Amino acid sequence: MFIIKRKKIIAAFLFLLLGLCFFCDIVLGSVRIPLGEALKILMGSSSENSVWTTIITEFRIPKAITAVMAGSALSVSGLLMQTFFRNPLADPFVLGISSGASFGVALVVLTAGSIGINLFFLNGLLNKIGITIAAGIGAVVILLLITFVSKKVSSNITLLIFGLMLGYIIGALESILKYFSSPENLQGYVIWGMGNFGNVIWNDLFLLITIILFGLVVAFLLSKPLNLLLLGENYAISMGVNIKVIRLLIVIAVGILGGVITAFCGPIAFIGIAVPHITRKTLSEFDHKILIPAVCIVGSILALLCDIISQLIWHEQTIPINVVTSLVGAPVVIWIIIQQRKVKHSFAME
Repeated sequence: MFIIKRKKIIAAFLFLLLGLCFFCDIVLGSVRIPLGEALKILMGSSSENSVWTTIITEFRIPKAITAVMAGSALSVSGLLMQTFFRNPLADPFVLGISSGASFGVALVVLTAGSIGINLFFLNGLLNKIGITIAAGIGAVVILLLITFVSKKVSSNITLLIFGLMLGYIIGALESILKYFSSPENLQGYVIWGMGNFGNVIWNDLFLLITIILFGLVVAFLLSKPLNLLLLGENYAISMGVNIKVIRLLIVIAVGILGGVITAFCGPIAFIGIAVPHITRKTLSEFDHKILIPAVCIVGSILALLCDIISQLIWHEQTIPINVVTSLVGAPVVIWIIIQQRKVKHSFAME
């Protein structure tokens, strides 16, 4: 009874914290807007300064919603990977989906002006739509390759290693493109690679939210098989779980969640690794029917907090979101390594 009450209190606190972080991410920023004026704009009233209205409605609100979507998607992807591979350091990008998206962008941005296909993607310097299309194509190609390989191999570890090697190969190809690219194109690619929640506008949000919600629903429907997988593949098979089908569905869910966020926001590091561990530690819970919604909330909070920090409140400059997520996530990974024996209890071994 006490445990149930404790979890309800924690859940209520997390919801309140999520609302507070969402509000702060909208109100605070490099441009100082009085709290009263910000509240008037959020309530639908007109502000004395039309620029403030534009900043909040056209930039900060979509950015905050994107941060929530990114935090949820990356966190659930990390949870699926860690459970399926029974590896506390598994990450949504281990399968190479992020690398595929990055290579799609690199192929377009770093070769701009060299081959004709770039004219379709680029209109001036780093057209946002072109980058999104390129990242999406790269992620989908890698996803199809991973899906094909997942049907041919029987070992989860083999699939994990394949994803890692694929990432190294793609990284080598990216290095070649960087070496031969112009300084201007290289600068644009580096900026994209640092990640940014502010790249998504209202016209993009409907598509982003629709795809992310679909991926989250697929992940939630996998809760029962994931719970059985915690007890080992042999036990899951004895309970009627089709491992190959579940593996395929997990790859699809991770591809959707991780690939789309990379396409819209750039590669965002460490959230997928850190949030599942933070959530398990906070709730002392391993049931995925509870964990999946919980990591969505915690991931959203972490993404919003990182975005707030990156704005350097009331300062004209901002810092890349990947810098902040790395500073937050890297200590968690170090903690995981130090606590390796204790963490392994969360992932039953066969």
